[in-house]
Amino acid sequence: MTTVRNRIAGGLLGVHAGDSLGATVEFSPWAEIRDRYPDGLRDIVGGGPFHWPPGHATDDTDLTRAVLLAYLEPGDDVVRTAADHMMAWYDGAWPGREPGSRPVDIGNATSWGLRKYRRTGDPRDAGAGAGRAGNGSLMRCIPTGLAVADRERRVRESMEISAITHDDERCTVACAAYNEIAAALLAGADPSDAVTEGREAAKDLAVVAEAVEFGRSLRPAVLAAHGPGSALEAEASGYVLDSLVLAVAAVLDPRPFADVVVDVVRVGRDTDTNGAIAGGLLGIRDGVDAIPAPWVATLQFADEFTAAADRLAGRF
Repeated sequence: MTTVRNRIAGGLLGVHAGDSLGATVEFSPWAEIRDRYPDGLRDIVGGGPFHWPPGHATDDTDLTRAVLLAYLEPGDDVVRTAADHMMAWYDGAWPGREPGSRPVDIGNATSWGLRKYRRTGDPRDAGAGAGRAGNGSLMRCIPTGLAVADRERRVRESMEISAITHDDERCTVACAAYNEIAAALLAGADPSDAVTEGREAAKDLAVVAEAVEFGRSLRPAVLAAHGPGSALEAEASGYVLDSLVLAVAAVLDPRPFADVVVDVVRVGRDTDTNGAIAGGLLGIRDGVDAIPAPWVATLQFADEFTAAADRLAGRF
């Protein structure tokens, strides 16, 4: 039986592993990845357009860590604490960074939202605005699903932490839906039932609820073999609902963690973020022991995330 602690560790390290695997081929289209890696990229080797060391966190894992820290050391306002940790990352006060240095990679909406937060001083008066529906908040939202047992609070904080940078309703509701799937998996739910919980959380915004349901119809292995085609609206290039669809398809795929994440990355384009988002749900589903040990051994924050899982598990 997989313990709560192992599921939490699996979720955190699943994000990190999917991120670090996908970083090697970030921005590459499906056909290019197929030609370079006919059987898929199966090792965390670093490189990519930003020349990452193997296992180094990209913005996906770094911002997941920012939200995680807010739950490990919460003040009176976890949303503000999360925003402050994001600002620390933005300003270079971060492991492996020179103070004052800007992030190697940062999404436009994230940059816009954090700069607005600096101006307003209010995490609830930040965000890049309607129409900016990238996956930059979905990629970092899993700590809320792993740390908060109360559903009403979990939904609220999922949406408010998203809105620090991504306040388009598709993003805020996608984060809430994703974290309801995560929480259900953490409680031991069957993946199909967990997805139903996610759809229910999105019921007031049809486009997100429909995306969750559409994920049931897709198979990562088919997308990896034949390309995204018309199945994904933006061809997996960073649209929040494409990433949510892929994550739902991934968690319903009965194959082992590595096989599914490898195929999500093979779909192409925003490979690190899609790998991170899918990897988080798969890691909760299967537990940390399902993530290949050689992958975990390379991850920059493996020890820190494992220790965080020990602390969070004590809350359940």
